[in-house]
Amino acid sequence: MLTIGELASYAGVTVRAVRHYHAKGLLPEPERDHWGYRRYDAGAVVELIRIRTLAGAGVPLARVRELLRADEEEFAAAVADIDRRLRAEIRQRQRSRERIARLAAGDQLVLPPEVVEFLDRLRALGVDERIVAVERDGWIPLAAHSPARVPEWVARKREQLADPRLVDFYLTLGRALDWSAEDPRLVELADRLAASITRMAEEQGEDYVDVTGVEAPLVRLMDDLAFDSAPPARRLIGLLKERGWTGWTRLERVDPPPPGAVRRPR
Repeated sequence: MLTIGELASYAGVTVRAVRHYHAKGLLPEPERDHWGYRRYDAGAVVELIRIRTLAGAGVPLARVRELLRADEEEFAAAVADIDRRLRAEIRQRQRSRERIARLAAGDQLVLPPEVVEFLDRLRALGVDERIVAVERDGWIPLAAHSPARVPEWVARKREQLADPRLVDFYLTLGRALDWSAEDPRLVELADRLAASITRMAEEQGEDYVDVTGVEAPLVRLMDDLAFDSAPPARRLIGLLKERGWTGWTRLERVDPPPPGAVRRPR
């Protein structure tokens, strides 16, 4: 006859595990001897090893009792069912691992690969990381709302990046993030940008400088993200409007102020 400690040792489990199996009704609890100790026979060792083996194979304890009492056919069917469940869990865990890997990769967590490639291209061109962050934050709701349009919009962005004027704008805007809203250099930047946008629109068409097909509420959301991340951007848009263009996410031509009108500081 064995003590609970000896039983646990022979079966390769802890005493705590034996007590847990008792509590779950998996392993019968023997009567205590006249000294008050539980005593186990060899059959208890075999039964405990079977329980340990099933549990170690991933069988839920709620089903261990069923398998211990099953005949050969029932046992095979139950094992096949458990195997299917484990395979499903493995697939789910693999998907979770892939999500964790994407999380470690930063932008790739919530953005399509072509957008990530575009952001990396901005970095390679030397664009300030704060401007890259503004672009990234704008793409997140855009890609979530209209994923089918992303390849089209990214292709347009790639085309624009081949234009040195637009690249120069990105680089200059990065420096402008360190300017105050009242910095006179913003006026100079607005002059340059308005002239550049006008030339590109005349050469390539107004669609070239616009992101078409974005709904107005989403445009406002993306604009707000940009303005919150890059405070000088709001002032710059006000200056652009005085020069015939308005919008951040969606550039649109507007009527400039009448000739001779005084441009007010904003």
